[in-house]
Amino acid sequence: MAEKQEEYSASNIQVLEGLEAVRKRPAMYIGDISEKGLHHLVYEVVDNSIDEALAGFADHIDVTINEDNSITVIDNGRGIPVDMHEKEHKSALEVVLTVLHAGGKFDKGSYKVSGGLHGVGVSCVNALSTYLRAEVHRNGKCYVQEYSCGKPTTELMITGESTHTGTSITFKPDGSIFTVTTYDYSTLSNRLRDLAFLNAGITLTLTDLRDRNEKGEPRKDTFFSREGLLEFVKYIDSNKEPLIPSVIHLNTERQGIPVEVALTYNTTFNESVYSYVNNINTIEGGTHRTGFLRGLSTTLKKYADDNKMFEKAKIESKDVSAGEFTQGLTAVISVKVMEPQFEGQTKTKLGNNEVMGAVQVAVSEALRDFLEEHPNEARAIVNKVILAAQARKAMLDARAKVLRKTPLAGGGLPGKLADCSSRIAEECELFLVEGDSAGGTAKQGRDRQYQAILPLRGKILNVEKAAEHKIFDSQEITNLFRALRVTPAAERKDNADDDSAQPDISRIAYHKIIIMTDADVDGSHIATLLMTFFFRQMRPVIEQGYLYLATPPLYKCSRGKTEEYCWTQAQVQSFIMKYGDKVKVQRFKGLGEMNAQELRDTTMSPEHRILKQVTIKDGAEADRIFSMLMGEEVAPRRDFIEENAKYATIDA
Repeated sequence: MAEKQEEYSASNIQVLEGLEAVRKRPAMYIGDISEKGLHHLVYEVVDNSIDEALAGFADHIDVTINEDNSITVIDNGRGIPVDMHEKEHKSALEVVLTVLHAGGKFDKGSYKVSGGLHGVGVSCVNALSTYLRAEVHRNGKCYVQEYSCGKPTTELMITGESTHTGTSITFKPDGSIFTVTTYDYSTLSNRLRDLAFLNAGITLTLTDLRDRNEKGEPRKDTFFSREGLLEFVKYIDSNKEPLIPSVIHLNTERQGIPVEVALTYNTTFNESVYSYVNNINTIEGGTHRTGFLRGLSTTLKKYADDNKMFEKAKIESKDVSAGEFTQGLTAVISVKVMEPQFEGQTKTKLGNNEVMGAVQVAVSEALRDFLEEHPNEARAIVNKVILAAQARKAMLDARAKVLRKTPLAGGGLPGKLADCSSRIAEECELFLVEGDSAGGTAKQGRDRQYQAILPLRGKILNVEKAAEHKIFDSQEITNLFRALRVTPAAERKDNADDDSAQPDISRIAYHKIIIMTDADVDGSHIATLLMTFFFRQMRPVIEQGYLYLATPPLYKCSRGKTEEYCWTQAQVQSFIMKYGDKVKVQRFKGLGEMNAQELRDTTMSPEHRILKQVTIKDGAEADRIFSMLMGEEVAPRRDFIEENAKYATIDA
């Protein structure tokens, strides 16, 4: 690695514009100023280290959460250049850390591909931190410089000799900017785990100095993958029954674009396709995902036609939609692009047209070879596609008569829905309430102008284990689609180029969908079933931030005329300590135990209620957990409950 250092110097650092706007409008650069944006700071620094690894100069990255919630990221790359920048008249290190759009990413000779395309990463981290310390090991010396709020507080200092190369960045986020300043270990570990899968051969570690065991040893995990995406797909599918024993894995280059894809099929009916560009999770897909789906569907169609499998099943290949090819599919797509074109700084959808063809060709060639060499597995995959196509056709034919009278989206609203008066989706709320009794109470306690109520009878169908046609045979699920005015993806997909297995929610009737269940085991189960439904069948609802969980109080404490609702035992104890003897504590075991006024005041009124927004931090990890919690395998679910339900109690 050392002999290549002269290729990367101050002349490679190109300046585009200044930095001050970052502190004024931080959300424009890192997404938001809450938990998501806080963790994004870590990703930006780690991405710089990953870029060094992609360029062939690093293979080890250490991330540490310090006791004061500051972060340290250390790599064994070349070290950020420290020589004088000719244009800026300051060290290259200071330019990188204090000037927006400055970095080696804009010089094609420094990095072939880069996740931090816009060059705002580490400078944004510096701007949004009350303290940042950069330590560079380079040229046989150790260089140190400190900063505050984007400005240097010391000169660049040589603090000693060094026998290795690399960069260490320690930063503490600015509490006056961020609404949350505590780092979550699982969020960071999920990201580092993904990076290890996406970059085979790189070791990443995460250490938490805030969490120590009885021996005083900090919590620590090491992430390393030798087989890359092949292991990633196995990890995602670890709680699913495989349809085929193999993972189809390709790692190649087409049209100068490195393409890595791994895919397999399981016995479920869900699609799990995750795409990345330069290690960035493109949650909205893009041209690489479209190329993958085209390569998959055209190759499988040709194999089925050549072997007369469609003909024997009495269906035509043109009647097989994209959805049939992806039922039970788990796949990860990763491409490295020199100049990726993303839709906005959030980088959630790739727009490079040349990538589509490169991925399609690579997938087609690899899948064709696999099908020819593994005829038994090929037949298993195509037979699953045929069954899915037959089931979908039967479902649509059976419902065609009904839908002419009561279309699923639009006209026929479910009879139990108590709709609100407003038709402005942004202000409208839909409460999904457990049981008719609680639903009736909620209807009495709601604000009719903007709050709608849909009672749900019992536990809805577990969509994790159900075939598509069974899902839409369920009256409760049909009612959900009708109430929301959303057409299922299964009814709108009619070609193999469809880039999404999810419905279009642009005309959804409510921008707040609130799951309101009893605070007991059954209520938690119903809430999980509903979250599984939205994750599998209407994921954009979660991605757009429309799904919430209501949190009704568990207790009502009173002494004389003084009353207080409590959500925790600690709040109950606080009330008892405050008012002493003769305190009465009422335990609410269900929503039905509250009258309309109590339900409105504690759980429905925006002035007093506590809502928990349902978000997806990591799609692949969420996929694995839903499969574990709601799938067929019992042992992984039991292990998960034993590990995580430490404070669970069973109501008498």
